[in-house]
Amino acid sequence: MIQVENVSKRYGQRTAVDKLTFTVNQGEILGFLGPNGAGKSTTMNIITGYLSATEGSVKVDGHDILEEPHEVKQRIGYMPELPPLYPDMTVQEYLAFAAEIKGVARASRAKAVDRSMEMLQITDVRGRLVKNLSKGYKQRVGVAQALVANPPVLILDEPTIGLDPQQIIETRALIRSLGREHTVILSSHILPEIAAVCDRVLIINRGRIVASDTTANLSRGLSGESRLALRVAGPEAEVLERLRGVANVHKVESLGSREAGTVDVSVEAPPAHDIRRPIFEALAKAGHPILSMRSQDLTLEEIFLNLITREREDD
Repeated sequence: MIQVENVSKRYGQRTAVDKLTFTVNQGEILGFLGPNGAGKSTTMNIITGYLSATEGSVKVDGHDILEEPHEVKQRIGYMPELPPLYPDMTVQEYLAFAAEIKGVARASRAKAVDRSMEMLQITDVRGRLVKNLSKGYKQRVGVAQALVANPPVLILDEPTIGLDPQQIIETRALIRSLGREHTVILSSHILPEIAAVCDRVLIINRGRIVASDTTANLSRGLSGESRLALRVAGPEAEVLERLRGVANVHKVESLGSREAGTVDVSVEAPPAHDIRRPIFEALAKAGHPILSMRSQDLTLEEIFLNLITREREDD
């Protein structure tokens, strides 16, 4: 759906974006990450046509942003970090205006506005002036603006800034549901949000791509192993002995006991091996029930810091 090929953006001697090449598939939610000044906003502005690239090409649904800018912009809904709201309009007036300039047919405009307000749960403030809204409601109006024309591509820059915890949960659920019908690029500094919502993450630093994969694959690639945390009912020595006998398990470590009659254990294996089923079978055969099992893969924060630090050290 989105093809970015060898895109660079230079301002005099400074390179903001350096030969970026990546694709975003139809129906995919891509998390777009990087430290401040990495080139994220510049890249998103190039994709939307707000900025032109110094070199390279961008295509959206097969349309080149330079050769067919109108076709591309019709297919993109964009919410920048600071939504371009008109404070003296009501919410409904603003969304109707946005629908008009985005080319929504007059006969369909009211329905489109109602649909976007319902999705963002802002129908209760439809008659209020934008300037009188809380920051959280303004963010939601910004997302509604991006959705009002029902474009196939959505680019959302920090969509949950200013929202309360319940609104953040609702917005995450909305973004996940949008991924069934839209291609989404989501940029956020809240890394657990990216991990919870996105199918894949793309991390850039100093205008260059440093990683592009699922969180799970990046974690395994960086740690060089697959880690599980278990809580098992049974004597510590017997549980550890059974786990050490499971094929492809190369490290077993007791983490102590937090519940009477149980032991918490960390188990490591090579990244290419799924050891969950063999562990279950070995412990079940020995009569030691598994009370909990969870992955101990690196968090997205750890992945992000590891990659950024590694690139700085390489430079």
